[in-house]
Amino acid sequence: MEASELLPIVAVFLLVTVEFGGHALLQFITTRQGALTVLRERFFRAGHAHAGVLLVLSLVYFLYLPRTGFSSGIEWLFGILLLVGVLAQSGGFFLHLAFGAEGRPSAGTHLTRTGAVLIAAALVALGVGLIQNL
Repeated sequence: MEASELLPIVAVFLLVTVEFGGHALLQFITTRQGALTVLRERFFRAGHAHAGVLLVLSLVYFLYLPRTGFSSGIEWLFGILLLVGVLAQSGGFFLHLAFGAEGRPSAGTHLTRTGAVLIAAALVALGVGLIQNL
């Protein structure tokens, strides 16, 4: 099975977890007033939004990945790199929500930045592969 066949399936199932997160956020906001501080609510929203948008981006990524001419192994490498980056970037917001403090970096903010670098690397690789295969 190719990366562009299996990894989109993983992304679609991960989107279900984003839907659950949206439901949980709605519950916090509508029924548990004060359960989240303003900072925690902000990071919850950011993690949730980044996860959803970046997973949809990954679905588009996997449509274009086979057009690069990369070997199967390289496709797997960059596809996994992208999904790990998505999980790291959005997960970092949730990690900071749980353990971070306002105005101070934490393991969560470092994880979010690392995820952004991984996503950028995967996107640049896709762009270069598409240009090379024109």
